[in-house]
Amino acid sequence: MALSFSIDLRAAEQDQLLAIARRSIHRGMSDDRPLAVPLEELPEALTPALGAFVTLTMEGALRGCIGSLEPAAALAQAVADAAYSAAFRDPRFPQLQRHELDRTTIEISVLSGMATIHALNSAELLAQLDPGSDGLLIEEGRHRATFLPAVWETLPSPEEFLAQLMKKAGLPVDHWSATLRCYRYRSVSMKEAEDACNPSGGS
Repeated sequence: MALSFSIDLRAAEQDQLLAIARRSIHRGMSDDRPLAVPLEELPEALTPALGAFVTLTMEGALRGCIGSLEPAAALAQAVADAAYSAAFRDPRFPQLQRHELDRTTIEISVLSGMATIHALNSAELLAQLDPGSDGLLIEEGRHRATFLPAVWETLPSPEEFLAQLMKKAGLPVDHWSATLRCYRYRSVSMKEAEDACNPSGGS
């Protein structure tokens, strides 16, 4: 059965989330903390607790990506926190500098709930995935990793998608065991126009 994503984010609400993410990065540059979002002023669709990731790119190259698979805060606040962390706490990159912000594009992925995949081997797992649509989370002891649905754009082969996810988790690319836990999910994504500029005013 296909996963259902019950939160319907209209275009205006997606624009609000993108603006919140950018404002949170601005707040981080001035106050070294994420934006505290006034939830009472937002539409109801932005207040449920949902997992979310924020990805920053600069001229097409990854500049930061942080988020949470599990719902930890109201969606709008989760986006503000993830945007701040993507800009300043991603250990793979130096902190984002003010002069880089105008060249940085923000993308947000809002995650659905997780559906357990019951499979006896990798072939059964792959047969249950919907390439291009499903995100995948794997867990084996202390090993844990996920690929968002957007990763299918660069890894369109299901076999390679799974192999690289195993590698990301620190497992052999052909790993399988009876204790491997697998979950699939969907996401709703929104992205700034490439020429997005800094918003004026609010922080």
